[in-house]
Amino acid sequence: MDALLSIRAHRITKCFGDVVALDGIDLDVPQGQIHGLVGPNGAGKTTLLGLLLGLAVADGGRLEILGTPVGRKTAAPDGVAGFVDGPGLYPSLTARQNLAAMAALRGSDMRTAGIDDVLDQVGLTDVADDRTRGFSLGMRQRLGLAATLLTKPQLLVLDEPSNGLDPSGQKHVHGVLTRLAAEGTTVVLSSHRMDDLEALCSEVTILATGRIVFSGPLSKLAAENRELDYRLLASDRQAARRVALDTAGVQVVDDAGARHDTERLVVRALLPALDKLVAGLVHAGIAVRELTPVVSPLEAAFLALTEPQEAGR
Repeated sequence: MDALLSIRAHRITKCFGDVVALDGIDLDVPQGQIHGLVGPNGAGKTTLLGLLLGLAVADGGRLEILGTPVGRKTAAPDGVAGFVDGPGLYPSLTARQNLAAMAALRGSDMRTAGIDDVLDQVGLTDVADDRTRGFSLGMRQRLGLAATLLTKPQLLVLDEPSNGLDPSGQKHVHGVLTRLAAEGTTVVLSSHRMDDLEALCSEVTILATGRIVFSGPLSKLAAENRELDYRLLASDRQAARRVALDTAGVQVVDDAGARHDTERLVVRALLPALDKLVAGLVHAGIAVRELTPVVSPLEAAFLALTEPQEAGR
């Protein structure tokens, strides 16, 4: 039996005058999944997020959110929360007062305990009574996330939620989103931070010029990707280099990064050849201390799949 779908989009189109923002989008997102949206500026990410939040209506196609058809005569159902282009806050109010005001606008009688709880979840308890005009970008993003949590959403739609976050803030946001997904909330987030998407998302959709050029699990993206460069740190660099040169499908790359780092090698390979290299190193008694992509599989795929479309504009 197929998983329950929080989002079902079929042949969605959206135009702004002569500009085609979305061109025949198909997208299914199961309940409880953290799904990433990636694409260059102008690819259609913000437009798609706006449709999911009910801020705009598609010109064509079919869109179902939480099992409810959405269109010109039917708004997005209850249970959807999020923000696009950053959260809207009242700068003269404190963090706690902002949340109370937002709850009142939604018709909710939110008690202080509930507000304190969401502030704690995003790590803003210590600044709960500070005016938000002095908040950093990252703090405003976390407060915006706290505001969405007040509604206990079934679908959470976020635009660049990690924008401006320091490591502590990133930890809080990742923890909140991971917990929500484990409890059954679906999360759709757009980000330019590939590390965030790789850490959080089980599936991603890559957009270019209003069309989907890839949608699926990150593991499939890595498997289908072109050759990647990897930094290899081994217990014996010269012996590791000899093994790499003797492994079919593996190239030893001599780039600026490798020349400045006398301990690491940079090798280029597809995943099957990389597996053979690791097996060969282990067989030769060489310890592998680090093996990491120079550019992540998601970033490499993003560049490979979107640059041709950009060049053809």
